[in-house]
Amino acid sequence: MQSKSTQSALSTPILQLKGIHKIFPSVHALKGVDFTLRTGEIHALLGENGAGKSTLIKVMTGVYQRDGGDILLEGQPIHPNNTGDAQALGISTVYQEVNLLPNLTVAQNIYLGREPRRFGLINWGKVNRDAQALLKGYDLDIDVTQPLSSYSIAVQQLIAIARGVDMSAKVLILDEPTASLDADEVQSLFRIMRELKARGIGIVFVTHFLDQVYAVCDRITVLRSAQLVGEFETAHLSRSELIGHMLGKELAALGEHKPQTHSASGEALLNAQGIGHKITLSPTDIQVRKGEVVGLAGLLGSGRTELCRLIFGVDKKHTGSITFNGKTVDFNSPRDAITAGMGLCPEDRKHDGILGQLSIRENMILARQIKQGWWKFISRKEQEDIANHYVKELSIATSDIEKPIEQLSGGNQQKVILARWLAANPSLLILDEPTRGIDIGAHAEIIRLIRKLCDQGLALVVASSELEELVAFSSRVLVLRDRQKVAELEGSDINPQRIMQAIAANE
Repeated sequence: MQSKSTQSALSTPILQLKGIHKIFPSVHALKGVDFTLRTGEIHALLGENGAGKSTLIKVMTGVYQRDGGDILLEGQPIHPNNTGDAQALGISTVYQEVNLLPNLTVAQNIYLGREPRRFGLINWGKVNRDAQALLKGYDLDIDVTQPLSSYSIAVQQLIAIARGVDMSAKVLILDEPTASLDADEVQSLFRIMRELKARGIGIVFVTHFLDQVYAVCDRITVLRSAQLVGEFETAHLSRSELIGHMLGKELAALGEHKPQTHSASGEALLNAQGIGHKITLSPTDIQVRKGEVVGLAGLLGSGRTELCRLIFGVDKKHTGSITFNGKTVDFNSPRDAITAGMGLCPEDRKHDGILGQLSIRENMILARQIKQGWWKFISRKEQEDIANHYVKELSIATSDIEKPIEQLSGGNQQKVILARWLAANPSLLILDEPTRGIDIGAHAEIIRLIRKLCDQGLALVVASSELEELVAFSSRVLVLRDRQKVAELEGSDINPQRIMQAIAANE
């Protein structure tokens, strides 16, 4: 792929990755990727799911060993074999889930493995005094003798940053550090990042929030499908261009797409007003009628999955109200949503969808069994009838319904999850990235199934990063960006160009 080079002669590279390859048994995870971080800059590393960001970071930090290419730190080749090697060289990482020890004190965490000693014993007084002084430099005036778990995620992340920098960090990698922070906490983090930048530290910033990229980053590197798309100066890259690079489409080249929508009338089956979560989603409205598909568009991290989880009761909403089937509901768990007549096919099929060691039959009947209650057990014969029916109906490739579901391909696993919900006869089905990670044939079959279900009167909410997919079957499309709804499109406005323009608004 072509790369747009924007390297400034005035900036000195501190970390360079050249032609990096990483190969796993079933996938080529990085294909000749280049990445350059300069002294005293904040550099965003962007890409959708599967782009290669996490793999590249793990190569930088010695978690994975590269299968090709070179890594240079301050112009010298390095070969970190683990995170300890990387830290010794000056490369530290802070993750969204802070990887410190919550049962130890703040001071113990900061100096773990490098405690000052006196007469061969750890000098705990100096540990505590030094930790207190170090954190004051980050405007953190806290009791360092308290367990780390006593403090918020935002404070824990600043403690992790302070530890990393104090270990003589030349490079600081921040992997999704703002995902669990509120707006004020994000601004506090940005202030610290700017101060570290002024001290000459190079910062790699991984995030899905474009507003944050443009607020704090000097440069952007975009990966897509395990390859480098390019490196760009933030000030010279419009949001629409950035989104085009991330999704693999340029706005100008999308052309006109006539949507194939389904009309629906009458009262909304689902009417959610102002539902939100103080961390993951701003108050959002969504209405869905019978026989209607409402698409959710937006980049990864925009709030699509979070909205699905709030509707289904996976996460507890902090604001708003939900009316479903004419009744005001307040789901405390997915079980409540299932009983009411909802279904959810989650984004992470392997982690949240299937029970790998259970059979196809057992996976299929779960939702129906939950809906009617465990005291009304579904007989073995009925279970087999259900499983055989949907194996035929959905063309699931298997010779035996007793086969463990983990032995099926991704596309066939997705069909089993769909069958699970169809067997429970829901009124509303929520599909979060229903075609991600499956082959072309299964992809087309699932799209046809969505259209068929809609024609039969089922209401659907479908979150997808595939714009043409949303255009093909959506009656309306809600566009989300940075955890909030920014547009609702209908009719002729449902086309890839208009959706991408809405995502890229506020240039």
